[in-house]
Amino acid sequence: MNRITRILIVILTFSSVVLNSCTKDGAGESAAAAATATGTAGSLSRFTIVGNYLYAVDMTQLNVFDISNPSVTSKVGTVPVGFDIETIFPYQDKLFIGSASAMYIYSLANPALPQQLSAVQHIRACDPVVANDTVAYVTLRTGTRCFGTINALIVYKITDIRTPVPVLQIPLTNPNGLGYSGNALYVCDRQNLRVFNISNSLTPVAVTPVTATENFYDVIPYGNLLICYIDNGVSFYDITNRLQPVFLSKLTH
Repeated sequence: MNRITRILIVILTFSSVVLNSCTKDGAGESAAAAATATGTAGSLSRFTIVGNYLYAVDMTQLNVFDISNPSVTSKVGTVPVGFDIETIFPYQDKLFIGSASAMYIYSLANPALPQQLSAVQHIRACDPVVANDTVAYVTLRTGTRCFGTINALIVYKITDIRTPVPVLQIPLTNPNGLGYSGNALYVCDRQNLRVFNISNSLTPVAVTPVTATENFYDVIPYGNLLICYIDNGVSFYDITNRLQPVFLSKLTH
């Protein structure tokens, strides 16, 4: 499979998960993929594939499907989570689930039956999340069906996965999706793609943002390419220098 084919697959997956997540007025939330995930999706996704299982969230629960044999895909379980569930993000052997009022972390030690490790409440707002070994990043925003009261990037320390600790809140305009690659965190914030240096993961430092004439809704870092979901299509940026995205082109509809 050549690079162009792989990129097209990512774009199709990206479009699918965004269209199945929040709508633009309450939504396009964000990106970055887990190392163990089979597909590459954004932080606004409502479903993800890890190994032989597909995980999908509805408003209150996590649905688990065995896809080891595509011709006989079967639902193997349903796990109650909470209320107003919105997004799901996989990282290694964990699922990070965002709701309008909380972030939930689930273990995939038993992939057929995810177990909750922790939950942390936040001010009510739409809540995409991405994470790595030590930190989780969450955006909260107003002006949506979630009736949010804050526009900000929240940083959680998760070295103790059972006790996430909020350590920093960075005010933003109206953030949507987010994603990270290397020492850079990308946050969609209306007509600005905010770029943060996360060399120190717990204290993101803002660098010069990328501005555009359209709104940014979600992002997927894919190698040296950053794929951005925008108002009328998808735009592409070169992130060979992770902290300095360079516009390449866009596909519009």
